[in-house]
Amino acid sequence: MKRVRATNPELISLIRSLRKGSRENEVGIWRDVAERLSSSRRRRITVNVGHLNRCTQKSETVVVPGKVLAAGKISHPVNVAAFAFSEQARAKILKAKGKCLSISDLMEKNSKGTNVKIVG
Repeated sequence: MKRVRATNPELISLIRSLRKGSRENEVGIWRDVAERLSSSRRRRITVNVGHLNRCTQKSETVVVPGKVLAAGKISHPVNVAAFAFSEQARAKILKAKGKCLSISDLMEKNSKGTNVKIVG
């Protein structure tokens, strides 16, 4: 098991629950997200809304193992699960009729990780 470098208690709890969900459901996607979140803060992923617009289709579900930032525009509804959202990014996604979820909420709703794409 890879050592968790994070000191944020919320992040540590999320990483542990992702690893546990991966073992229980025998699904690799949650383990992959946990490994990406357990990297150092400098290497953690940040994705702009414009990038989400380019790499997703309408009503698709994506996971960002990091933070979503507000640069760019989004023109179609997308379900986005991330560790953190900037206020402006959340507003843009909601304005496009999309949904902003936490990663743990998405894991509870879709424990098998079907039709979920990792962006970043």
